[in-house]
Amino acid sequence: MAKINFGGVEEDVVTREEFPLEKALDVLKDEVIAVIGYGVQGPGQSLNMRDNGFNVIVGQRKGKTYDKAVADGWVPGETLFEIEEALERGTIICFLLSDAAQIELWPTVKSYLKPGKSLYFSHGFGVTYKDQTGIVPPTDVDVFLVAPKGSGTSLRRLFVEGKGLNSSFAIYQDASGHAREKCIAMGIGVGSGYLFETDFYKEVTSDLTGERGTLMGAIQGIFAAQYEVLRANGHSPSEAFNETVEELTQSLMPLVAENGMDWMYANCSTTAQRGALDWWKPFRDATKPVFEQLYNSVKAGEQANISITRNSQPDYREKLEEELKELRESEMWKAGTAVRSLRPERS
Repeated sequence: MAKINFGGVEEDVVTREEFPLEKALDVLKDEVIAVIGYGVQGPGQSLNMRDNGFNVIVGQRKGKTYDKAVADGWVPGETLFEIEEALERGTIICFLLSDAAQIELWPTVKSYLKPGKSLYFSHGFGVTYKDQTGIVPPTDVDVFLVAPKGSGTSLRRLFVEGKGLNSSFAIYQDASGHAREKCIAMGIGVGSGYLFETDFYKEVTSDLTGERGTLMGAIQGIFAAQYEVLRANGHSPSEAFNETVEELTQSLMPLVAENGMDWMYANCSTTAQRGALDWWKPFRDATKPVFEQLYNSVKAGEQANISITRNSQPDYREKLEEELKELRESEMWKAGTAVRSLRPERS
């Protein structure tokens, strides 16, 4: 492992220099990696591993996502199977269904976890909240996770571009004595930029906080607040959207990703710098209590209970669509659709 200084704190991380793809392939040369589920993470992880030369199969029920797997080049009867057959064939079971679907399918998955097999997750939810989910792995299998820090779509896109998406990894159970090297090899195989170690509990608490916070919930709330203030003061939808979302996502965030926030500040006007430096602390002070409330709710298991209860309801999909429709049909995101349609095509 490489020792890297993160803001004055040293951490051990795994990079592709000390654990190259060739080593990962050797570690997993005798494994059949069965990816169960072809929804959010399944496509990106399975396609990346396949392109990297691993022995990968996909388990998916017949339907829309099964058809997507076929379109992505998975061959029925050769690399694409019904879930039970994939579970039978696989030696590393990648359980990549949604949290609610994992609860429903767990009795089936557990019945195929024979001694010597490995159980792989990309989220610590099911095992961490085992009292609510019922997901308790047998003691004679390895259990570990690799959690890419982004969507499966981003994981695949960066892989195709020759880049990597950073991932956390964690070992929950080492029955074979080789769980750690298998886990890291899987992390390299799915296309991680670098890997940092955590545990199942920390992964799920940071992940639930991030999704509800700056990654999705908080950013939508901030977007909506600024857009509404601008509109209330007479600015057009186009101007309000461009100043709220488009400039951030298309111009400024790429600069932050490239070299950091200070570098982005240095590449903006002095007027913008001054205002940003004056206002970031009031925004921090205003929102930090909300983040503390959010984190405490995650720690207490309240967010897990909400997810399990609501996402397991028979009409969950219909209710979800209603909530997404509210976003989609809001003036701000309708303006966004129009703005995106006007972006010039790169020649």
